[in-house]
Amino acid sequence: MAKRGPYEKGEAKRREILEAALEIFAQEGYRGTSLRKVAAQCNLSLPGLMHYFESKEDLLTQVLRARDDTARTRYPELTGPESYRAIIREGANTPGLVELFVSMSAAASDPGHPAHTHFAERYPAIRGEIVEYLRRRMDDGGIRSDIPPERLAVVLVAVADGVQLQWLTDRSMDMEEPINDMMTLLSPPPPTSAG
Repeated sequence: MAKRGPYEKGEAKRREILEAALEIFAQEGYRGTSLRKVAAQCNLSLPGLMHYFESKEDLLTQVLRARDDTARTRYPELTGPESYRAIIREGANTPGLVELFVSMSAAASDPGHPAHTHFAERYPAIRGEIVEYLRRRMDDGGIRSDIPPERLAVVLVAVADGVQLQWLTDRSMDMEEPINDMMTLLSPPPPTSAG
């Protein structure tokens, strides 16, 4: 049965706020964006906006969840390096969301922070998707198999997160290049010809 009444309206308003925040952070940056601007775009006061969230950190965590959800919608399955690169490329086009991601991932180390649960769930899920991809590629000989896929997945996530951190201070970096380099390193060596 569909939800009706105030609850349904509240959920719709919450989605509207998250969509507005995603758009504004992507365009204007995480540090430069005022929550008042998000509230104004949604025809709310700042206290009205915060009525829908437990705290500013909760709102920012929900923005990250929405960012991940929209990426999952566009890339429902990690099909390989190309989808991974496309997600990294999107980051380069939305620097405010990269800033938000890096800042919140650091803050999430505190178990009491609202983003802690999000990141504690996010990383195992992403690593699991990468492990499945790596296993398929190892089985067909497209990726080296001398390192377990579970360990390679950790390295790939570390490279993607690390390049985002570096890119925030040096926008001349190509964030896709380290992913390409990792895939080259993981490719089996070409067969040697017998002399």
